[in-house]
Amino acid sequence: MSGMELQQDKSEHVHMSPGLRRQTSAEIVSEARRSLRTLATQRPFTPQEKHRQLFGESSSRAHEGRPPSAFSLHGRHFEVPDSRPGSGTRLSPLEHKPRLSVSLDEYGGDNEATLPKPPAERGNTRIGSGGSRARLLRAASIHRLTFMTPHTKNMSLEARTEVNQPDDKEKLHYAGVTEHKTKSTSETDLHTLFKDSRILQTDVSTERESKPARLGYGDTCDDNMDESVFWNTKVLPVLQEFESFNPGDGVSDEIVGQLCNSCNGLHDALAERDMLGRQCKKRSAILRTLFRLIDVGSDRLNITLAKLILALNVSGNNLLNICKLVFKISRNASNDVMFLTDSILDSLLSQLQCEDVWSKGEAVLYCVGSLKLLSGNSAISSLLLAKGFIGTLLQLSKRLMHGPFTTSANLTTQRSEGEGERIIAGHILVQVTAALRNIADQSESRPSFLSNKAFFTLCLILENHRNDLDICINVARIFSKLSTYTECCHALAETPRCCSLFLDLLGKHSRKQDLVVRLLFTLGNLTSKSIEARERVYEEEGGIDVLLDLFQAYQETLSSSEQCHAPEKEDILVKLIRLLANLAIHPTVGTALAANTLCVQLLLELLGCRCVKKSEELVINAVATINNLSYYQGESSVVRSQHTHISQLLLKLLLSSSMDAVLEATRVFGNLSQIRDVRHFIMQHKVEQFVVTLLDSKTPDVCFSACGVLMNLSADPDNRAALRVEATIQKLIDCLHDFGPQDWHLASVVCQTLWNCSLDGELQHSQKLLEILQLYTDRGALQWPSDDGVRQVQEACWELLFLPVAERLRQRLHIEDTTGIIL
Repeated sequence: MSGMELQQDKSEHVHMSPGLRRQTSAEIVSEARRSLRTLATQRPFTPQEKHRQLFGESSSRAHEGRPPSAFSLHGRHFEVPDSRPGSGTRLSPLEHKPRLSVSLDEYGGDNEATLPKPPAERGNTRIGSGGSRARLLRAASIHRLTFMTPHTKNMSLEARTEVNQPDDKEKLHYAGVTEHKTKSTSETDLHTLFKDSRILQTDVSTERESKPARLGYGDTCDDNMDESVFWNTKVLPVLQEFESFNPGDGVSDEIVGQLCNSCNGLHDALAERDMLGRQCKKRSAILRTLFRLIDVGSDRLNITLAKLILALNVSGNNLLNICKLVFKISRNASNDVMFLTDSILDSLLSQLQCEDVWSKGEAVLYCVGSLKLLSGNSAISSLLLAKGFIGTLLQLSKRLMHGPFTTSANLTTQRSEGEGERIIAGHILVQVTAALRNIADQSESRPSFLSNKAFFTLCLILENHRNDLDICINVARIFSKLSTYTECCHALAETPRCCSLFLDLLGKHSRKQDLVVRLLFTLGNLTSKSIEARERVYEEEGGIDVLLDLFQAYQETLSSSEQCHAPEKEDILVKLIRLLANLAIHPTVGTALAANTLCVQLLLELLGCRCVKKSEELVINAVATINNLSYYQGESSVVRSQHTHISQLLLKLLLSSSMDAVLEATRVFGNLSQIRDVRHFIMQHKVEQFVVTLLDSKTPDVCFSACGVLMNLSADPDNRAALRVEATIQKLIDCLHDFGPQDWHLASVVCQTLWNCSLDGELQHSQKLLEILQLYTDRGALQWPSDDGVRQVQEACWELLFLPVAERLRQRLHIEDTTGIIL
């Protein structure tokens, strides 16, 4: 069923008898033009993707040439060299190869605690701040070395020498701890390690607080001691905990929860010391251990790890892999709740805000891809909106369109790099526009789209990537969603060259049905609300030709034996014809379309071959378009010259079971019945009998259209007798009584029709009519709405439209009643 967006003033352009003038000519023209109606239709349906992936199943990109959505990731795929400190200071090589990864079972059941020996002094210690730091740390660590336990004896020498060694009192305290037997499962080891690390951290911290500084090296010594103590009490126990865990073992939810809590605690501790990013000197040890935990295979743990790893500012292959890991997790909709309860969204958004997006390339692709998948969840979408997601994506789009600054001196290398960067930029923009498409479903997103001037940026994306069908379809979907709202529709209509761009894409991708139907729907929305949009479409060189070419092409394919995708092709015609109807509201455009032989011919062919029962919306839109065109009845009007053919097609619609089709056909007859031959056709085929029965519908719109036809018929003296036989006068009086106070415009048309019917000196039921008119012409006797705005409109319609006609008719009836003379 086709819904009609009726404007407040809904009069038909009708033929009136001489001697009765109710409005000035300017008012009549204005009223008639306002009667032209814009058509509404449903937004094209977009089925939800069955699978979460980078590129949908309908993507135009070749499978072999695009980044994959499915892949495997393990700890071995990450590169530890990336995590070397960024201070620029080269460290002295160790005398042995350190081994940080440990195995708790390497030494069997031997769990006797032993005291490690401190490392021997090196003969060629470097001079300078690096050497001083080494001496200070050694001096401080002699008194803080920990006992060897089943949890620490397999650690590398570098890690063990930095553990605080307890004094004699602390040795006694730890004696009971080291007596524990190593259990066979990693879960038991982890519980023991949690207990031991807490005891170590508490006692060392207490010892540090209770004892004064024993070394007199000034502030530098204190800073280094603080850093060493922080590492040994806050970081190293957590790393020991992680290293003691064998990722290959089965893990319970409890263990995963404990690991996540430890990761979050480590993140908070490093943040408190301002050691996130690349500030931590032992960042490599942290990253190496975190990478190893990825092999646990828990999505919950990997989300927590990703947040910490991203906070440590990894780059290159590690950044790519961690973004791919997050993307892999986001593909499972059951994991969405994890993104709601963690701050990982902030970490992902920060990756999109970098100035040099080209240095991250594919990592940004998977990062935006993750956010695209997550934005399909309404709760996450609302959360992203609150974080400025739309503005972030639009800024990223602008940086991508500005292009990279290639520094290579080799021209061939420049071209190769530039082509690769353009390809990756296109892939990223597919994800960006798809995410914006998801966000556009949220009603609260509209202010953000408007404030960020999204329509201008999106049009720029379309213009720069008009050959990329994936991007074009995503942007078209955004426009089709947002243009259904008045404020967004006006903002898009005011965007320079948007109509020109849409018409260009329609001509370029005329066979891409998903794109064509959404562009036509958006243009239909623009032209339904914006006079400027109607002018721009018409004034664009070849614009109307593009639309008519589409009309002809899709009508031919719909009429042929090719029935695949028939509903989609019919929907394109529905949107296209609606666009033509909306364009016809503009006097210049309407006159041109009414005089366009191809346009009228295509509409009539469609009415001739399509059945209203099978294609109701399509047929009704075609009739409504003819109705708008039938207003323009100049000498050049093809609609006027084809009035006989049109009347025959309308007669078939009047006999259909669709009340909407009947209403539209009656409206067209209301305009065409100004032509004498059409009035003769109506009387000859007894159409007036059917029109009179419409007065019983008790529907204002139907009664209004029927009155338009009857008014023009009653202007001919030969037709009045036939109308009286059908009890037309009684039905018109009933309409006036029922609808007058609610619709003064309809009441005025009823009075005009009654005036015409009384021109031959005979009017039935005049006394009843006179009583109604006396009541309705008394302003004080009428009840007006309490709302000031509604009352103002009703009073204006009563005073300007109804009162002049009603007073004239009342005076005539009064004279007849008192003198018996008919004027």
